Amino acid sequence: MTSSLAVAIVTVPVATAFIWLGSNWLEDASATLSIHYDLPPVVQGGIVAAVGSSFPELASVVIAALLGSLDLGVGAVVGSAIFNILVIPGVAVVAGKGTMSSTRTLVHKETLFYLLSVVVLLLTLSFARIYNPVGDTSIGRLTRPLVVFPLAVYGFYLFLQWQDVGDYAGRPEQGRIDVRRKWLLLAAGLFVILVAVERLVDAVLLFGDRFGTPEFLWGVTIVAAATSLPDLIVSLRAAKGEDDVASMSNVIGSNIFDLLVVIPVGVLIVGSASVDFGIAAPMFGALLAATAVLFVFLRTGLVLGQWEAYLLLSTYGLFLLWVGAETFGFLHVLPATVFPG
Repeated sequence: MTSSLAVAIVTVPVATAFIWLGSNWLEDASATLSIHYDLPPVVQGGIVAAVGSSFPELASVVIAALLGSLDLGVGAVVGSAIFNILVIPGVAVVAGKGTMSSTRTLVHKETLFYLLSVVVLLLTLSFARIYNPVGDTSIGRLTRPLVVFPLAVYGFYLFLQWQDVGDYAGRPEQGRIDVRRKWLLLAAGLFVILVAVERLVDAVLLFGDRFGTPEFLWGVTIVAAATSLPDLIVSLRAAKGEDDVASMSNVIGSNIFDLLVVIPVGVLIVGSASVDFGIAAPMFGALLAATAVLFVFLRTGLVLGQWEAYLLLSTYGLFLLWVGAETFGFLHVLPATVFPG
């Protein structure tokens, strides 16, 4: 583990830059290979694109779990979801053309299924606290049988996507692709992301030790923002390319994958892991509130305007202020067991 606080502070922006670089390589290679192998749209969108944009979150959960700090990984996933919901649409509107269009399908199907995903993961964490409590605390142990539940729900999501696509007849390959080069680029992207996330997690764990604060709160802010940068770049490109629906679909699809797949995969790898439900539950409440705000804004006229975008960004700013105040003891909304003494 990094021993110097100064080194850890420098590590955070450097690791974030490398996460962005590796994610660019990964997404470019995976998108090109999907076309080369003529994968159906549901596989491209629901699996390849989701895994590509969510791999930093997946790496953070797996690495944190292997280090015995799944709380940090869960915080990164929840914080990333809040970042995606509030910051990405807001920045896309402010930095783009001033508005973002939506569709009834996006609002009624994708966003509602995303709300279901939040509830499913929250239920899974509550089951861990009910059936596998750790002493007389709010901590519960997530086990492999428990995480089958969210994975099954994600399988149901893919089934719905497949039904919407219908019979896929394929399409002719467009131009020649250097397949070996793309596979090497994909492998390089994975490697760079893994190394960068490992350094980022190491630095954030030091912050928790030095300041005597829960790892979850550092995950929900610093790690979440760093691992969400690729999603922000992808959505901005789509929005500037006049593809508003693709921009929002990337946000919602990535969040569904993060909630239903990323945390369960971390548990499947390490076997079991402890999560503090006392701190996770309030954060999930904040995530549900943020999602509800975005849902209302998208449904009203099926357009996200500038004042709504600024309100989303301001809401994220208030969220960061709240987490910071809790972390350093200025507020005590979270249960006392989170900050003993």
